[in-house]
Amino acid sequence: MIGRVVVLDRMEDGRAAAALMVDGRLEDLVIDPKGESPLQPGAILRGVVDRLVKGQGGVFVKLPGGSGFLRQVSGLAPGQRVIVQVSGVAEPGKAVPVTLRVLFKSQLAIATPGAPGINISRRIRDEELRQDLQDLADEAMKGAPATLGLIIRSAAEAAGEDAVAEDILSVKELATAVMADLSGEPELLVDAPDAHELAWREWTDPAPDEVVEGEGAFERSGVLDAIDDLRSVVADLPAGGSMVLETTRALVAVDINTGPDTSLAAGLKANIAAARDLPRQLRLRGLGGQIVVDFAPMPKKDRGTLEQVLRAAFKGEAAESTLAGWTPLGNFELQRKRDRAMLKDLL
Repeated sequence: MIGRVVVLDRMEDGRAAAALMVDGRLEDLVIDPKGESPLQPGAILRGVVDRLVKGQGGVFVKLPGGSGFLRQVSGLAPGQRVIVQVSGVAEPGKAVPVTLRVLFKSQLAIATPGAPGINISRRIRDEELRQDLQDLADEAMKGAPATLGLIIRSAAEAAGEDAVAEDILSVKELATAVMADLSGEPELLVDAPDAHELAWREWTDPAPDEVVEGEGAFERSGVLDAIDDLRSVVADLPAGGSMVLETTRALVAVDINTGPDTSLAAGLKANIAAARDLPRQLRLRGLGGQIVVDFAPMPKKDRGTLEQVLRAAFKGEAAESTLAGWTPLGNFELQRKRDRAMLKDLL
């Protein structure tokens, strides 16, 4: 299967699932979680401030179906109504992370309450087109609250003016209505997108070469075989090497092995291959939080080269990642946002 292919199917229990295949390799996978909890990443809710936690620099927020934790806030008082968005997946036994930086996303535009101004994706380079989009956005945003901003996404470059205008009006009206809805008890205001909606919103830039959907789409496209590979903690690397990804309550441990290669450069080659594939493996497996990588033995002088490869690999990732660097024992530490549930839990 050559090219960029979006595959839409359902799990055996009816949950929506979507996969992105690029030249026959699984690049992204989204599966709806089990159950009906409103506290899924992307959901927008009205919450009630509960109690301050000074030691952790945040507050707990009462939400429908559970509790949320809002970090780095000031000026909030217990009982105050707030509009928040679920920003990630909760660690076991902890409150769901939420944020006041709410985003209303569509395929072509994003409304940004509290961040006024109109911004056009830097990936759109044509100056004439940028000016046309600016004029279109200025017109479509008339009547919006002064605090409501807008981002025009790069997918707008290939869309018609009518489609862009319709998307802007849609997110503007939704954001205006939701952000003003502060009266009442905790309530779900905008549901999180399901797997199919997320695929149409996030994977259509660049436009896919093919969309495969319907019952059995995963099997026909090789997605089920790729998911079976992800059930193992071992990911194969070229030349017989391997990367082992194991989770603990505290962190994700990643171990790189060279396999049968005994050449002088075996360690560096395996480490570079692992560094290039690590963001994809973490994304597909839904792994985040603190990650410690035990690279294969290599000369210390090669660490700079390997770190450059790592930073390039993580550069385009949607999930926020922080590459902390080398530990005294020679491991590499990084932090990745928990933006989705772990695959093993979804399966």
